[in-house]
Amino acid sequence: MLQLQGKVSRNPFRGMRRHSRSYMLALVCYWGAMLFGYDTGVAGSTIALPGFIRDFHLEGNPIHVANLKSNVVSVLQAGCFFGALGAAPISQRFGRKYTLMGFAAVFFVGAAIQTAAKNSLIPIYIGRVLAGIGVGAMSAVAPPYVSENAPKELRGRITGLFQFILASGVMISYWIPYGVSVHIPTSTLQWRIPIAFQMVPAGFMVICLFFVRESPRWLAYVGRDEQALENLAWLRKTSTDHPETLEEFAEIKTGLEDEKNSTSSNPYRELLQKGQWPRLLIATSMMFLTQWSGQNAIGYYAPSIFQSIGFEGTTPSLLASGIYGIVKFVATGVFLMIGIEQFGRRKSLSFGAFFMGMFFFIIGSIIYTHPIKQGLTSIPPSSIAAATMIYLYVVPYCFSWGPIAWVYVSEIFPTSTRATGVSLAAATQWLWNFVLAKITPFLTEKLTNGRLFFMFGSINMLMATYSYFLPETRGLSLEDMDVIFGAITPEQRKANLEARERGAFDNARQADNDNDNIGADEKEKGEIAHVETVPTTRR
Repeated sequence: MLQLQGKVSRNPFRGMRRHSRSYMLALVCYWGAMLFGYDTGVAGSTIALPGFIRDFHLEGNPIHVANLKSNVVSVLQAGCFFGALGAAPISQRFGRKYTLMGFAAVFFVGAAIQTAAKNSLIPIYIGRVLAGIGVGAMSAVAPPYVSENAPKELRGRITGLFQFILASGVMISYWIPYGVSVHIPTSTLQWRIPIAFQMVPAGFMVICLFFVRESPRWLAYVGRDEQALENLAWLRKTSTDHPETLEEFAEIKTGLEDEKNSTSSNPYRELLQKGQWPRLLIATSMMFLTQWSGQNAIGYYAPSIFQSIGFEGTTPSLLASGIYGIVKFVATGVFLMIGIEQFGRRKSLSFGAFFMGMFFFIIGSIIYTHPIKQGLTSIPPSSIAAATMIYLYVVPYCFSWGPIAWVYVSEIFPTSTRATGVSLAAATQWLWNFVLAKITPFLTEKLTNGRLFFMFGSINMLMATYSYFLPETRGLSLEDMDVIFGAITPEQRKANLEARERGAFDNARQADNDNDNIGADEKEKGEIAHVETVPTTRR
């Protein structure tokens, strides 16, 4: 695949004021990412609360309890899978903005049903499926929506906010259950508070979406060029006749015209054509590997994972999970500010996976050489060392696969297939997310003595090799992706862009000539009229 050199911003604060509307749009859209992150962690933390265990009878046979816990967690992913698949045609038909609003409302209904559950897991299951449909759709629509609106030199940082806000949701999902476990006695209220909190960001997101604008690329794709140019100028804080805005809009239109000339009207069939199928393969395989990196296994069952390495009791394991959430949140923020545009996509993914695998091997070795002993009155040093390695593991994850996977998938597809491509990638992510959520309790029970961590370590080393062969996309425009993936040659793209610009110039010059001719005709008519109305003087 062809490699291009892109324009990047190495100063993390440069352009923030000028592109503040792109940042604002990302923050509004990514309330959905907070829901994604919060639901990732809240189920595993909430089912560990004594109030939830009492109300829903999660006691008795360990295998039966593990099965019920995996059901509570994994039904969300089932809904997410179908939500991600269904989002593509809706987003392409009605636009990114209104699709997000609709699915945020679906999530709100699902959260309300979960909150109202009593003595039966059936409303929990139904509510989490509905919430999953909303989260899955938002995960498929929000990243490409933000990517389409971000300037190319800051796209990695702005689109990568998805993972930062997701990490904030994960962090909150650990600390709210910890807070209620400490301050609220065993009761129904103890688990309803963390479940009900989901409705806050969902409602806030719906309200804030009224104040952002539709994607200029989607508007241009459906033929609403005038509104597309206005929205692009609004995002860049320029006028519609500003040279940089017109140049960017010309690039967008040229890319769309090239797509229409070489693609099918069916986006799914189009994804199998030259220059398209490698993008689909990369997007789906990247999401598959992200799930098997071990991060979500820890994210969903952090309390159980920490209990398995020696943090006995609900409160110690929830506290350890809360610290994990803080480390993840801070590390993601630091990387987005100073790393994603400086190091690029490929190097970050490769080195990140290598260090993730290294820390997993260290964790496995600690547990293998120092087996966990039950019934201890204090946490042994080996457990503290293993927990520290888990905290260190999440740092390279947040510097690589955490934010970059979503950035990369959102930017490699053309406008005509972006909704469909990201939808399939997100559906892949949720499918394997479901599988991991379902089997992790059993893996924790069966792969003891560090074997679970050895498995994840080996997968991460495979991911490091995989990353080396990916094309670099840092600093490139979305339209440049057609060039690096071979859908069009650089020479042809340049010729098409120059032809479009030359045509626009010729049209403008012709309009000026027409105006000059009209002005000359009017002037001539005025002179004739003046001559005809001058009175004759008597001699």
